[in-house]
Amino acid sequence: MTAAIDAQLPRRGERVAAVGCGTSLHMARAYAVLRESSGHGETDAFPASEFPAGRRYDRVVAITRSGTTTEILRLLAQLDPGSRVVLTADAGSPARSLADAFVVFAFADERSVVQTRFPTSVLAMLRTHLGEDLAPVIGQAERAIEDPLPLEAEGIDHAVFVGHGWTVGIADEAALKLREASQTYSEAYPAMEYRHGPISLAGPRSLVWIIGSSDDAIADDARDTGATVRVASLDPLAELILAQRLAAALAHAKGLDPDHPRRLTRSVVLS
Repeated sequence: MTAAIDAQLPRRGERVAAVGCGTSLHMARAYAVLRESSGHGETDAFPASEFPAGRRYDRVVAITRSGTTTEILRLLAQLDPGSRVVLTADAGSPARSLADAFVVFAFADERSVVQTRFPTSVLAMLRTHLGEDLAPVIGQAERAIEDPLPLEAEGIDHAVFVGHGWTVGIADEAALKLREASQTYSEAYPAMEYRHGPISLAGPRSLVWIIGSSDDAIADDARDTGATVRVASLDPLAELILAQRLAAALAHAKGLDPDHPRRLTRSVVLS
């Protein structure tokens, strides 16, 4: 990461909120947990439409691939000047024009409606900013792109992703990818919440993907339902890449176009 990019992002000790919509919200939630748990300062995360009125933050980090999402633009226009940090893929977007600081991921601006490269790039950059060495993660991500999928798409019509800590956001995003790209019924939960009701839906045609958990017994409980169980062996970002690939495989098996899901557009622009 260059010093110029690092200077655009929240400083240690600042009180920060991260906001987004859809995929970007999931990355915001993962970042919030990572930042606070690494000792950089109090960090909250909200959907842009649910930002608490009257609550003050030193900086608000808005994650938005297109920079045109209505809820993001409305919020940025209401925030105090000097607090607004925008992470986007389009330097010419309206969100960029409302930013006090910004980082542009032009290389990650995707044609697909379904986001894959932008969110993983944003979270990788934020993790680096927080002091992580991502060299091993990059190697795992390359393998996740190139190696055969560790499970078959056939026979899966229900998927559950569970996480712990910052990987709850990754679980949410993985489940969203399956819903968007392949119209597969998918859910996501904090791992310890999964046994409080949701496990009752699991069965032989279910996939339970454990991205992060503080209790190894969850895998055994999921297997007892007859479900296929994957326990993550890679970094959560690399696991997310595998989930993205599974979503595409499921879509192709159903004769669907994973890049252009029904009723979805690249950006939600309200009248």
